[in-house]
Amino acid sequence: MPFENEFIIHDVKYFQPDGKVAEGNIFIQGDKISRITPPSNISEMQSANVIDGRGKFATPGLINTHTHASMTLLRSYADDLALMDWLNDHIWPIEAKMKRKDIYFGAALAAVEMIKCGTTAFMDMYGPCMEEVAKVVEESGMRGALCRGIIGIFDGDEKLQTNVDLFKNFNGAANGRIKVMFGPHAIYTCPPDFLRKICETAGSLGAEIHMHMNETLDEINGCMKDYGKRPFEVVAETGLLDLGFLAAHCVHLSDNEIEIMKAKKVRVAHNPTSNMKLASGIAPVDKMLKAGLTVGIGTDGASSNNNLDMLEETRLAALLAKINTMSPLTLPADTALKMATEEGAKAINFDYKVGRLEVGYKADITLWDMRGVEWQPNYNPVSLLIYSAISSSADTVIVDGKILMQNRELKTLDEEKIIHEFNACADRLTGKS
Repeated sequence: MPFENEFIIHDVKYFQPDGKVAEGNIFIQGDKISRITPPSNISEMQSANVIDGRGKFATPGLINTHTHASMTLLRSYADDLALMDWLNDHIWPIEAKMKRKDIYFGAALAAVEMIKCGTTAFMDMYGPCMEEVAKVVEESGMRGALCRGIIGIFDGDEKLQTNVDLFKNFNGAANGRIKVMFGPHAIYTCPPDFLRKICETAGSLGAEIHMHMNETLDEINGCMKDYGKRPFEVVAETGLLDLGFLAAHCVHLSDNEIEIMKAKKVRVAHNPTSNMKLASGIAPVDKMLKAGLTVGIGTDGASSNNNLDMLEETRLAALLAKINTMSPLTLPADTALKMATEEGAKAINFDYKVGRLEVGYKADITLWDMRGVEWQPNYNPVSLLIYSAISSSADTVIVDGKILMQNRELKTLDEEKIIHEFNACADRLTGKS
C-alpha cells in the first residue's frame, strides 16, 4: 500500500492558515499532519485508513478557552439573575454538595457535548477533585488545560495546595494533552496578599495563571473602593501577570489596563453568551485585537451560557463585535474562525503546535458536513460555518491523530451511560432522589 501507516482525509476543502479555503488531501502520521497535497484520484489511495472528505469542510478543532466543565450539572438550575446573586444564593451553595462522582460525570457530559460540537480542547477552572476532570480528558482523547478555581477568602491555603497537587500529578499527562495552570478565581475572592502567595507558588513550579478579570462593573467598582485601583492595575502589582496569564471575560477595560495587558502579553478568553446572559456587558474585542492581544473564545460554564457550543459562541463573538463598533467590517468570518482555533491555542498556550492545518502541526481536526440545507448554496465555507451552520454539522473530530467521533458516532466515550449516570448525580444534588 503506497500510504502505509498514514491516515488520509482525501479531497476535502480545508481552512488554510492564511484564512483562505483550498482543496486537497490531508495526511496524518502519528499525532501530526505529515503532508497536504492537491486532490488525487481516489483509486490511488489504497490505505484502509481513509476518510472521504468530499462534501466536508476541514478546520482546526475548535478550542474553548474558558469553561467550568462540571457545571453541566447546574444547566438551567438558576437563570436570569445578576452575577453575585447567582453565585452567592444559588451556585456556590449547591456546588458545596458536589462529590467526586459528580465532578467526573459533569465533566464527562461536557466532553460529550464539546466533541459533538466540534471542540477538541478546553480550558477548565473548577473546584475540588479536578483530577476527575483530568481523567475525563485522558479517556475522551481531548486536550485540556486545567486549574483549580481558588477562592482565597475561604480556606485559600488548602485550595492552593490542591492546585499544586494537580500540577505535580497531571501537568504534561496524557501524552502532553493535559496542561495545568493555577486558577485564582477573581479579585473579589482573592485579596492581593493571597495573589502574591499564588504567584510565588505557581512561579516556583513554572506554572501559568487563569483568572476571571474585569467581568462586571460591580467588580470594577468594588476593586476601586477596596484598593483605589482597577483590577489589572492591582493584579499587575502582585506579579501574576509575569507568569503567563489567561484572563477570562475582560468586559470593562480602561485604556491603561489595555496597555498593561499589552506590556505583559496577557491573553484573553472572550465569553460573549455568558456576558450577555448575565448582563455583564460587551467586551471591547476590536480594541484588544488592535492592541495586538491574543483573544480566544470561550463558552463559560453551562449554567451561565447554557451550552458548550463553540460554533454558536464564535458566531456571537463576530456579531457582537460588529454591533459594538457599529461597523459590519469588524471581526469578519475568517478572523472569528481563527480566534476559535489558532488564537485559542495561543490563549491556552499549549507548548506545541496546535490550531492550524499545516504540516508539522498536531492533527487536531474537525470535519464539518456541508450537505445540510443551511450550507446551500456553498459560495464560501468559512462564511457559512460562522454565520449559517449549526454545530451538529460536526461530522468527524480528530485529536492527536486519533478519531474521537466519526459520522456523528462517538468513539471514546459511552454517551448513553454518561447521560444516565449524569442525571442520577443531578437528581441527587437538587434533591430529586
